[in-house]
Amino acid sequence: MIALRPAAERGHADHGWLDTRHTFSFADYYDEQHMGFRGLRVINEDRVQPGRGFGTHSHKDMEIISYVLDGTLQHKDSLGNGSTVHPNEVQRMSAGRGVSHSEFNGSDVDILHFLQIWILPNARDLPPSYEQRLFPVEERRGRLRLLAAADGRDGAVTIHQDVDLYGVVLDGGQQVRHDLRPGRHAWVQVARGSVAVNSHALAAGDGAALSGERAVEISARVPGEALLFDLG
Repeated sequence: MIALRPAAERGHADHGWLDTRHTFSFADYYDEQHMGFRGLRVINEDRVQPGRGFGTHSHKDMEIISYVLDGTLQHKDSLGNGSTVHPNEVQRMSAGRGVSHSEFNGSDVDILHFLQIWILPNARDLPPSYEQRLFPVEERRGRLRLLAAADGRDGAVTIHQDVDLYGVVLDGGQQVRHDLRPGRHAWVQVARGSVAVNSHALAAGDGAALSGERAVEISARVPGEALLFDLG
């Protein structure tokens, strides 16, 4: 079974400094039909104006992944980390028993465009931690590259949940396939361009939930970029 989540039906808020779209219920946007999918709780597509951002605030018991599409993300946290996240990099922060952080657009000129992803952890009150890795586009072109996993294998960032997150960049005419073990589910989020997921056409911002499928096939007639979540 495949359920589509069109981009145009997502929650939307324009705060001036932030234009954000919510795949699942978040902040003032509430839809009981879209509270998350399996361990996946939040996918926000954020565009942040130059020099603006999210001031210091706190989180607890959440795995937070930032996937930068354009611009630079400036990060600081109560663990003492200070870093800049660029396109092709993945930032992972495990909030655990509590962490405070800020996230700002690192440019005074360009808009920051990124996906903010929250995954429910498999345990509460874990030690908070931070990780950041580069995944060059050539590692994702025409193939699924593991970006995050519970065991951190193959150079992926480590998350505290039974979720494998893959990234893929497809040129026109390319296709990838990911087999799903029995009892597994998948979510595909299109980041750029357009792709077909098991023959269903999706454009940027669209998502698709897959349950009871043997595999996920992602193909592209024109260039596209997508994230694939393999979930328990």
